[in-house]
Amino acid sequence: MAGAVPQVVLQSACAPLRICSLRAEGEFVRCSAGDREVLIPRVPASFLHAGDEICTGMSISPVREFLALQRATRQRVRHLYFCSIGYVSRPKPDKRGEHFVRAEVPDSSLRVRWLHLPNPVVRDYFYFFAGRSSEERRTSLYELLRVSPTAKFADLRLAYRVRRLELGDLDTRAELRSIERAFNVLAHPELRSCHDALMRDPDAPALFPYGGFGQCLVTGEPAENGETFFVRRILSYLPDQTQRAFRAPLRRIDPFNGYAVYRDSRRKVEAYLDPAVLPLAPDPTWNQWRHLVGMKIGISGTFVEGGKYRFDNGEWRLVKWQTAVPSRLSIDLPSDTVEAIKAARRAYERFGEHHDAIARIRERLQREPLDQSAVAELCRQLRIPSDFDIAQFCWKADYDPFFYQQLKKRSQNLFLFRDEYIFQLPRTVVAEVPQLGHATYVFAKRPDMLDFLRQYANTTRDDIRRNRGNVAAQLGFVGRIMHCTNPRRWLTELKNRIGEPVDYSLSAAP
Repeated sequence: MAGAVPQVVLQSACAPLRICSLRAEGEFVRCSAGDREVLIPRVPASFLHAGDEICTGMSISPVREFLALQRATRQRVRHLYFCSIGYVSRPKPDKRGEHFVRAEVPDSSLRVRWLHLPNPVVRDYFYFFAGRSSEERRTSLYELLRVSPTAKFADLRLAYRVRRLELGDLDTRAELRSIERAFNVLAHPELRSCHDALMRDPDAPALFPYGGFGQCLVTGEPAENGETFFVRRILSYLPDQTQRAFRAPLRRIDPFNGYAVYRDSRRKVEAYLDPAVLPLAPDPTWNQWRHLVGMKIGISGTFVEGGKYRFDNGEWRLVKWQTAVPSRLSIDLPSDTVEAIKAARRAYERFGEHHDAIARIRERLQREPLDQSAVAELCRQLRIPSDFDIAQFCWKADYDPFFYQQLKKRSQNLFLFRDEYIFQLPRTVVAEVPQLGHATYVFAKRPDMLDFLRQYANTTRDDIRRNRGNVAAQLGFVGRIMHCTNPRRWLTELKNRIGEPVDYSLSAAP
């Protein structure tokens, strides 16, 4: 990064200024026009020249929007428009049957609301790479990566890595960007399908990758009312990007033919995973027993903004998502992942073998809490193997092992009840539903644990929270701890509630 960017307030709302000079300053270019100076990002500024007329509107430098007029002759005039776009619609036909997409321009100081992008414009920039000759524009992205159109997703990543090694010299930055863009299109199943359709029929609908949200520089003409800019060509597009790293439950991975998808509606993220980054053999029965896999994997990389409109409560709402860029995605698998998957599948098979016996135990747990020794005795009587994990009797698909394990290692005794776990700790009693969106309920320790269990079984969490019939006071309710997205914060508050010393230097870590 260059030094601090000076904040220069533009005085004119839309009066055109003639550019006198352009001077590079780090990641920006200082544009002098008369007695005014503004900073423009380097990429859009590379298309400007001294003598061009530019209108930046009311903004703060560095500018995020401008409209430039370039005059080659009196007859030859070109408009350049640079802005930040929002959601881009899916392709739809106009009155002549020609497809186009429309990109929102939010908060425009030049009063532009939409970019109208004809199908050939999107096709040439993202799928055929505009700027080549007419013959070369239809060069397949497979040819850039030197793979067959029938290549599997894992083969695409291998080919991309090989091509990067071949083009590793600094003089080949343009080629490196081209093969990265080619890989990011072909590694996304929907975009790959769109590319293949365009290779068969250049007039097929062209999707705008990932749904928009980024900085766009285009040429074209503004409409008479100024609200729509009709684009003839995209010169540059940079999506909004974020670096993210988080741990994701392996059970949320959905396998498909040759690739897998991770989607998280809470984080609003998705990632397309090929076998090269997630080297796990697909199993046709995965969806039947994946809820028993407690393993988490690390996902890190660059995510780009996207979004979709959904009809909710009588109106359309924009829901933003982030999608991982395939070329900059990495997966960290724990060393015991394969063993954890095998254990989950084996547990599922054992559930099937002892289905009737387990159903009887679960039926009883719906009526009364039972401690772990009583459940183990029931298992022995019903001939369920002694090494069977009794916690699975209450386990649900979206339960997080972290909350359960932290309480289990601190407990003196464990009680199972419906879909909850009741932990008897040295100083307190904790009722736990180990799932995001729920909370940990903490109670003062009672002399008669059986009396506490009977009373707890005859009430509800809502009754406790609202203290209906003074039930919270009778149970010794101390408080509840919400399951936040940062488990360490939950653990810090838990230690405070149960009387353990807290290391506050670690509690704020993500």
